Amino acid sequence: MSGPGFGLSGTPQPSIANALEQKLRAERVVKAGANWFITVAVLSMINSVLSMSGAGIRFIFGLGIAEFVDALAHQAGQSGFALDLIINGFVAGVFVIFWNFARKGQQWAFLVGTALYALDGLVMLYFKDFLAVAFHGYGLYRIYSGMSGISALRSAEASMVPAGAPIQPS
Repeated sequence: MSGPGFGLSGTPQPSIANALEQKLRAERVVKAGANWFITVAVLSMINSVLSMSGAGIRFIFGLGIAEFVDALAHQAGQSGFALDLIINGFVAGVFVIFWNFARKGQQWAFLVGTALYALDGLVMLYFKDFLAVAFHGYGLYRIYSGMSGISALRSAEASMVPAGAPIQPS
């Protein structure tokens, strides 16, 4: 069993197992926050399908803009349904893109996705759907929690690089 080594600065370096554990924890935090983007995208599409089928139920987890598009599609009649799926599919696709980059630790995806989801919460406020607004607030908190794990992930990754190793982009 080996103890922690010493770096050039004389400060103890964490063992590789400890650094790996920290990295895995940080990755879980980042991915948990990023997964909110995919959850919102999928449930928004389910909400659109439920709306088009006339089910009369929906998830509070979806996007307010999708609800707005669904309402316009009902007014447009049969031709509005195809357009509804295209528009809401595009919006959900944008959130899938945020999920893809956010789970890789890209801070810009968290920031832009959070801003758009916050704006979407204002749409829900317009509809006076206060339960959905509260859920948006909780979702924003969880997304922010994931984003806050990026710095821990970067420092854990940096501590795992052996001295003198070439730096490779991720």
